[in-house]
Amino acid sequence: MVDRETALLLQTLAARYETAEFIVGDPSWWMHQVSGDRNREAVAFVASALSYGSRSQFMPKIGQLLDYAGGDMDIWLRERRYGQHFDAAGTSCFYRLYNEAAMWHFFEAYHVLLQEYDTLGDYVAAHASDGLGAVDAVCHWFATHGAGTVVPKDTTSACKRVCMFLRWMVRDGSPVDLGLWRSFIDKRTLIMPMDTHVLSEAVKLGLLQSRTASMSAARRLTAALAEVFPDDPLRGDFALFGYGVDPR
Repeated sequence: MVDRETALLLQTLAARYETAEFIVGDPSWWMHQVSGDRNREAVAFVASALSYGSRSQFMPKIGQLLDYAGGDMDIWLRERRYGQHFDAAGTSCFYRLYNEAAMWHFFEAYHVLLQEYDTLGDYVAAHASDGLGAVDAVCHWFATHGAGTVVPKDTTSACKRVCMFLRWMVRDGSPVDLGLWRSFIDKRTLIMPMDTHVLSEAVKLGLLQSRTASMSAARRLTAALAEVFPDDPLRGDFALFGYGVDPR
């Protein structure tokens, strides 16, 4: 059970930090720089895939890809224009563990999905009815299409970046999240995007005892946050961000 004092703190922090200003410097910023639902979806997924490590390093890399795409990631993927910049056998590093070949296979897997299902949202809608199912569906597609380097192969890990992307796509009524998938995934079923920082803040607040960022820990944290935000557990993501910035 989450005690009253902690619940009030989380509610206060969520209200303070879930604002348009939160977007500045956050990877979600990129999906707000383009227009069109398909393009926003594609930009959001590619941005989420690169969102690990230092923001000062991955934010320019996301910008580089959007520059390659001429501002339209959706068309760039559909028309396989990524082949102008990445090679299936390329060994040069693009970003950290992602070399040129890993990026090509990621984009190729995405291209094939778009060819078969039209959008990533349409694919998820056909294979999942809740948050965990959506994470599993995304991981499964990319793992079985040669892109397991960039997208987690399964839901053993916390799948933080996939869960973050789903937050962007599903949550509505937010100045940050887009809510494009709200009609087929209930935001109450979303899973908290968990990395070591989120885990540390959750432990400090007594929301978790686990010291390992796993899917089971992410689900336990989500359940704790659902006590505070029963209709929208991932509103707690902003609260934990705020707690890390300004701990009480």
